[in-house]
Amino acid sequence: MQSIGTWAMRIHSWLNQTRRLDFLAPLLLRLFLASVFISAGWNKAASFDSTVAWFGNPDWGLGLPLPTLMAFLATATELVGGILLLLGLATRYLAIPLMITMLVAMFAVHGENGWFAIAPSNPETSMAQPLAAIGIPAATRSLENSEEVGKRLRAAKGLLREHGQYRWLTEKGHFVILNNGIEFAATYFIMLLVLFFHGAGRYLSLDYWLARHVTPQGEGGGK
Repeated sequence: MQSIGTWAMRIHSWLNQTRRLDFLAPLLLRLFLASVFISAGWNKAASFDSTVAWFGNPDWGLGLPLPTLMAFLATATELVGGILLLLGLATRYLAIPLMITMLVAMFAVHGENGWFAIAPSNPETSMAQPLAAIGIPAATRSLENSEEVGKRLRAAKGLLREHGQYRWLTEKGHFVILNNGIEFAATYFIMLLVLFFHGAGRYLSLDYWLARHVTPQGEGGGK
């Protein structure tokens, strides 16, 4: 009977063989993020006047100085950055302004709304439950908010069942309460951070092929 150590070495060797496909992970990250940023940048460009107004208005917008310039920079960063992510070109470099954009979104737009993008309606299944158990105040407040969200959702569903075509309204998905927290922006930031440190990946990125022509070992941004 083979020892546990022998089996462990075989499994480890097999896992190492999967590194031949390690280019898939950054490729999928790039494709996912490219669709997010191209869409966001396109929407900003298509309604640029509204984007400028939102950047500059202190009452219902961000209240930033030089709103036209700020809106242009955000739009260009997302649109051009998304296209370059798709191509895998200058990936590590463009990850920096995209991460800055996500930090601005997290702290200037979504920060006051907490973590969740969609408010949990059941405190028993909320991700905040274990954090509240160890005494983190923000998690406790999140659970309290979940109770209130649940009450409002039940009330809204009751009204729709009584006065609306509830089955038709929900056949494409369930109703939720949008919390608009930092969850999505933070997730995109982490994904960009991975690309910043690891690059666009081998084979299916322009960075990889450019690096192969610059350095014979293929070291560089496409690694």
